[in-house]
Amino acid sequence: MAGDAYNTIQRFWEMQDQGDYAPLAALFADDAEVVDPVYGTFVGGEAIAGFFTMMNSEMAKAGATFQLVELSGDDETAWAQWAVKTKNDDGSDRVRNGVGVYRVRDGRLTYYKDYMNS
Repeated sequence: MAGDAYNTIQRFWEMQDQGDYAPLAALFADDAEVVDPVYGTFVGGEAIAGFFTMMNSEMAKAGATFQLVELSGDDETAWAQWAVKTKNDDGSDRVRNGVGVYRVRDGRLTYYKDYMNS
């Protein structure tokens, strides 16, 4: 059943689809934690804002585009299956799949961790 976490993560993906990751930081609580399988763990608003700002340049360099495949959630937790498309050295497309798990309190993310196929 959709709830607060579902709605928050749906908003997260709508914002991410705009191609500017920096505004996503506003969706996180001041004491939130983000765990990224490539870049590491970021705790607190300032660290998370820095991570999403860095994602702007890193994703642009990789030519990465994300696609939400499926989203499910309730009031406190949500998960999303996603795909990211980048380019191989030969110019062909490379698609990797992943899953994000999220915890939300009072409409703000408190925890976000991505899992990605290698």
